[in-house]
Amino acid sequence: MTRASLDKQPTEVAAMFDRTAARYDLLNDLMTGGLDRRWRREAVRALNARPGEVVLDLAAGTGTSSVPIAEAGALTVACDFSLGMLREGVRRQAGVRGLAFSAGDAMRLPFADASFDAVTISFGIRNVNDTVAGLAEMLRVTKPGGRLLICEVSRPPNPVLRRLHGLHLRVGLPLMAKVSSNPDSYHYLAESTAAWHDQESLAALLRRAGWESVRYRNLTFGAVALHHASRPTA
Repeated sequence: MTRASLDKQPTEVAAMFDRTAARYDLLNDLMTGGLDRRWRREAVRALNARPGEVVLDLAAGTGTSSVPIAEAGALTVACDFSLGMLREGVRRQAGVRGLAFSAGDAMRLPFADASFDAVTISFGIRNVNDTVAGLAEMLRVTKPGGRLLICEVSRPPNPVLRRLHGLHLRVGLPLMAKVSSNPDSYHYLAESTAAWHDQESLAALLRRAGWESVRYRNLTFGAVALHHASRPTA
């Protein structure tokens, strides 16, 4: 296949991100008008990583989201299943203290049970083939009482804004694809965004996977949401 399809086969999605690794951050800026940087800052603030903690940053790509976590004093593992993204990240983030890169699939994480104080994933959970299985795997590697933070696209609750958001996905991103050297990425990301769960649906999936204290906060009128959860202590 020329691009990743919505059944989210890992080899297809990984290959797509391998091809876009060098321009991934630029691609995000173009698609969101630079808002993705603000969303990632909000995610780091909400995670509230502390010195001495061990944090797993999933779907970390080039490590852009991982660097401020490591700079806060947490030992940070940037994990991604795209080797191209990881190679680019190792090149860009060389010298960042407390940051390590690891290849791994969110469905089968290469870490022991209860390894991390916190797990975070930004704009990656919708690329996982089985959402509940991926969330359960994140639960497995989180310490009892540890926390999860997801930053992901969502749906504006206001019907007018929701229609405008849908128009951007149906028209705006395909127009960008026509002049892009990576048109497949725009098409896939637009389709995966449109097909993704709303806030309440993702919250329900988190509870189904075993997380507790689930809550969310909207960003940019609900186009993106931060989901918080914790692993039960018992």
